[in-house]
Amino acid sequence: MTGVYGLFATPDAAQRAFDRLVAAGIPEGEITVMSSEPLEEYEFAKGDRKTVMPWIAVLGAAVGLTTAYFLTSLTQKAWAINTGGMPIVSMWTNLIIMFELTMMGAVFATIITLMRAARLPGRLPKLYDPQVSEGKILVGVATADASRLAAIQDVLRSSEAEAVKTTNLGTDS
Repeated sequence: MTGVYGLFATPDAAQRAFDRLVAAGIPEGEITVMSSEPLEEYEFAKGDRKTVMPWIAVLGAAVGLTTAYFLTSLTQKAWAINTGGMPIVSMWTNLIIMFELTMMGAVFATIITLMRAARLPGRLPKLYDPQVSEGKILVGVATADASRLAAIQDVLRSSEAEAVKTTNLGTDS
């Protein structure tokens, strides 16, 4: 697999390169854009905005709450003690455990979702250049199709790239 990328000084130039690559028939999912700072106001960053993490956190909280309710109530029923006419399962005393397990479920669900979304551990970018750390913006494509390389290089050069580089990414496994 071969990677072709251009380094851009401004986000506007990177946006033009991204638009030209899409117009040249490269799917948005195959285009890598990397910057040392967030550029959320640009169209090339829209793919990073989609997330279901809040809903998964709510689901984790619901699982935690349900688990806590059944844990406390079943435990109190299994080891019933004489409470002097009061209910065996007391919701007021169980609220502390229910709150803690609800929060634990939400936190664990969020952490697991974050790690899956970020492909951690072991996430390595396909394309990278040390100049990204110095403020440049990388726009590139990793492709196994050698016939598209020249077209991608031409698009990046025509989009005000300061440098266009080709790198061998090894095999795709």
